[in-house]
Amino acid sequence: MPHVIVEYSANAEEVIDFSEFCDALRVAAIETGVFATKGVRVRAIRCDHYAIADGSPENCFIDISVRLRGGRSLQTKKKTVEHLFATCRAHLSDAFGQRPLAVSMEMRDIDPALSPKESTIKIEASVST
Repeated sequence: MPHVIVEYSANAEEVIDFSEFCDALRVAAIETGVFATKGVRVRAIRCDHYAIADGSPENCFIDISVRLRGGRSLQTKKKTVEHLFATCRAHLSDAFGQRPLAVSMEMRDIDPALSPKESTIKIEASVST
């Protein structure tokens, strides 16, 4: 189960469709083969109040936090974050050319002993990717 949480400056909406961006990250998470499809959750949170670098109103940011259940090897986590970030960069290629944009990603483990789960989500093959 990964939670992919995208925080972004409100002005980034001028050049990025965040619904499409979230879906691209969802598909990329599934493509890694590391996560069960029904466990993937991607959400974007708009930040209306922010200050970036020199304060220029043109500056945008996207900060992506990936939280996943602990127990995976460092190599698996590195491969996963590399795939997610490559997807991110590819999806944002046009935006990088239109506005000053800072993008960051961080992956963190969730302690399974402190993170109970329950889900009734069922996956239909036609909607998984």
